[in-house]
Order: sequence, then structure tokens, then C-alpha cells
Amino acid sequence: VQLQASGGGLVQAGGSLRLSCAASGRTLNNYNVAWFRQAPGEEREFVAFIAWRRGVTYYGDSVEGRFTISRGNANRAVYLQMNNLRPEDTAVYYCAADSTRFIEPVLAKDYDAYDHWGQGTLVTVSS
Repeated sequence: VQLQASGGGLVQAGGSLRLSCAASGRTLNNYNVAWFRQAPGEEREFVAFIAWRRGVTYYGDSVEGRFTISRGNANRAVYLQMNNLRPEDTAVYYCAADSTRFIEPVLAKDYDAYDHWGQGTLVTVSS
């Protein structure tokens, strides 16, 4: 499956953005999908995960309660709704997918567990 991330941009602190991870080649219904982010000079950080199994989601501690991950109705996209954005949320956001159907949180938060990656979309939050 090929992934394309979009929806990034410049927003003021407290604002909202919705990122999209669109799939081509096949649907995402049998894939776990996650969002990671990487700020300049920092390591890639886990943001959110949605499992192939309905209802299983995980979030990074820094975004819990502010971000929501969800699937599109046709399972051709996964979305990341980001509310109450902060300057420290500034980063390139990447979506990733894997078909091995793990649901353990330790794997969900490990970027090495994913085989497919989108190209990244830049989110900049001004103070």
C-alpha cells in the first residue's frame, strides 16, 4: 500500500488542523495505521495509533486528550484531528501502516514495526 500524508500548515497556538493519510493501491481495513512526528534535531516520536481491529487506539502522552485518530468510511484514509495545538507540536508528521495486525502498545509505538510510510507533512504552530 502507498500512503500520502497531507493537511499540514501554519496555525496559531490553540488552533486546529486535520491531517489525512490517504491510501492507494488498496484499502486500509486490514492495516494498523499510526502517526509519528519528528521535530528538527529530535528523534521520531509516536503520536497516535489505530488498529485494524475496531475500537483500539493509542496516543502519545503529549497529545492525549487533544488529538483524535480515526478511519474514513471507505477505509481509504486515516485522519488525525489535532485540537488545541501548541508550539511544541511543530514537526513533520508521518503516517505509517503495517499489515501484521499487532495490537500491543509497545509495538504500536515503535516506528520499526511499520513497513509502509508516507512522505510527511509539515505542521507549524506559532505562539
